[in-house]
Amino acid sequence: QVQLVESGGGSVQAGGSLRLSCVASGDTRCNYDMNWYRQAPEKEREFVSGIDVDDTTTYADSVKGRFTISQDHAKNTIYLQMNALTPEDTGMYYCKFTMTTTWGPCGDYYGMDYWGKGTLVTISS
Repeated sequence: QVQLVESGGGSVQAGGSLRLSCVASGDTRCNYDMNWYRQAPEKEREFVSGIDVDDTTTYADSVKGRFTISQDHAKNTIYLQMNALTPEDTGMYYCKFTMTTTWGPCGDYYGMDYWGKGTLVTISS
């Protein structure tokens, strides 16, 4: 089991930057795929970016070249650096960890998703 807490959201003008953090606590011995999702008002939650234990990264087309995901293993934290923000980036941002370890006690939770409660990002034009 892992608990996730996001922070770093806020209100900025278009063109500005924010850095989101997601701190994991609990059973951090296991391996996870780590992702950022966002949900704009009255829209479906959508994938933003992901990183795995080997630091392989993926991005939604809408954020490529503007957002950068990274992780600090020692701090059990992932980050989302967001630059050149637009009003379309407004929404609640969530981190999601998916268990990928298949063996040992961690393996009992293989495939399980863990979500944080989100941090709000508001971009004004």
